[in-house]
Amino acid sequence: MTSRALNFWGWGYADKFPGRAKRLALAGQLRLALGFKAGFPRRPPRLEEVELRPPRVEVPPSLAAFSSAATEDRIRHTYGRSYRDIVRGFHGRFGPAPDLVARPRNESEVVAVLDWAGGAGVAVVPFGGGTSVVGGVETDGEGFRGVLSLDLKRLDRVLEVDPVSRSARIQAGATGPRVESQLAEEGFTLRHFPQSFELSTLGGWIATRAGGHFATVYTHIDDLVESIRMVSPAGVSESLRLPASGAGPDPDRLALGSEGTLGVITEAWMRVLPRPRFRSRASVLFDDFRHATEAVRAVAQSGLRPSNCRLLDRREAMLNRVVADGSSVLILGFEAADVAVRDRLEQALKIAAEAGGRCPDGARHREPGDQERQDDAASSWRQAFFDGPYLQSSLVSLGVIADTFETACTWDRFPALHEAVVRNVRNAMERACGGGFLSCRFTHVYPDGPAPYYTFLAPARFGGELEPWAEIKRTASETLVEHGATITHHHAVGRTHRPWYERQAPPPFLEVLRAAKRTLDPRGILNPGALLPESSSPSGENGPG
Repeated sequence: MTSRALNFWGWGYADKFPGRAKRLALAGQLRLALGFKAGFPRRPPRLEEVELRPPRVEVPPSLAAFSSAATEDRIRHTYGRSYRDIVRGFHGRFGPAPDLVARPRNESEVVAVLDWAGGAGVAVVPFGGGTSVVGGVETDGEGFRGVLSLDLKRLDRVLEVDPVSRSARIQAGATGPRVESQLAEEGFTLRHFPQSFELSTLGGWIATRAGGHFATVYTHIDDLVESIRMVSPAGVSESLRLPASGAGPDPDRLALGSEGTLGVITEAWMRVLPRPRFRSRASVLFDDFRHATEAVRAVAQSGLRPSNCRLLDRREAMLNRVVADGSSVLILGFEAADVAVRDRLEQALKIAAEAGGRCPDGARHREPGDQERQDDAASSWRQAFFDGPYLQSSLVSLGVIADTFETACTWDRFPALHEAVVRNVRNAMERACGGGFLSCRFTHVYPDGPAPYYTFLAPARFGGELEPWAEIKRTASETLVEHGATITHHHAVGRTHRPWYERQAPPPFLEVLRAAKRTLDPRGILNPGALLPESSSPSGENGPG
């Protein structure tokens, strides 16, 4: 069986990138829906057209059985999938390509890579699905003899399932579909469905503190981790499997969000759940986004704990073809393995109605045993959610700036934050691009605050997209930090968010993080420049030479 080819410059599978006629139609739709003109569809690059500099280091004999310096391997491990990455890829610019790509088949080979790289002065960038949108897998290797991309996807098995404790030991390179298909054989699910689900890996989710599709309760991968095993240049560490512990700071919290800078996650024990049998969902329409926000806060604080509680403002709802009547849409969903959840949905709908929401006829999906009626808004949103990254690649081919940023704040701060984001980002798009489109949705909600997620689209000169994009992104990031919101709720820090992360994190904590880096990675070879400034490498020493 042949594997399905991935797009080497854009998102996802190559066969899902639309042809010229479909992209031309998309350009026309943008003009009608968003009010600005896109460019004509440009031909994407061909793999054989990309030129790379020669590798600066050769594959050593000790790694030869599972390593490569082939041009295609290096191209496919150059970037993540941020807007900036896709633009550079579409223009055929792969200057930061790694020199080598290693695909270890077991943990011993991971250890061998780190041992060799430490002695050779080669930087090592852990690579899962390559879906980072914050510059998490790219480094030019300044100060090192070369860069090795450490691809973990051969470590892709569910090794063990404990049905009594409802947990499973899973290798870090397993993608979302691999995790779910293997767990399904035992009647379980990890229940973690980020937008990158089809391509991203368990190790990447842990290293970036990824957020899943579900809006409450188990939202972050943090909530599902029972124990982590990680390899660093200082050795192998593995935390004890426990449901909870008060024995000092949690060692797993050091690995969570470490972004490959402190070690390479090789496997983890994860909390799993029986596959759900009962589901109820509905969508609620609001004429006023402020009233919708109040409804979401009331549901989040009610203790009902919906699996989905996603709010789309009218622009987001229109962009994703959920509704086109100018309403904001609240999508509610409940699910469980053993108990009916319809009553909880009805309580949530009552709360929403008290805030001015209305649930149209046919906008409910009933549980097994009842005649099912399709919730068109929820289904439309789900499809749009997973198709969004593919749409971005198409927009890049039209010369359109198409990106997102996300955050979280407390409920009391949201009104002022939202007002400032809308004002400042729209002004930035007007200055940089002559106009643009901005929409908002809540991806996750908590009793003490929401996680707003913004999409911005703007026209740009083909080949000159990155300068105006940077101005818009900078404006958005400054606005978030100035209003007490986090620079990222679930996209990680990487290199893109690092300047604002350094302002968000307490200075003493950053010193502790740098000390951990010096202890676990004495030569500073692990993912230099991500999360922490490159100057934080021990004594400024980036390997020999």
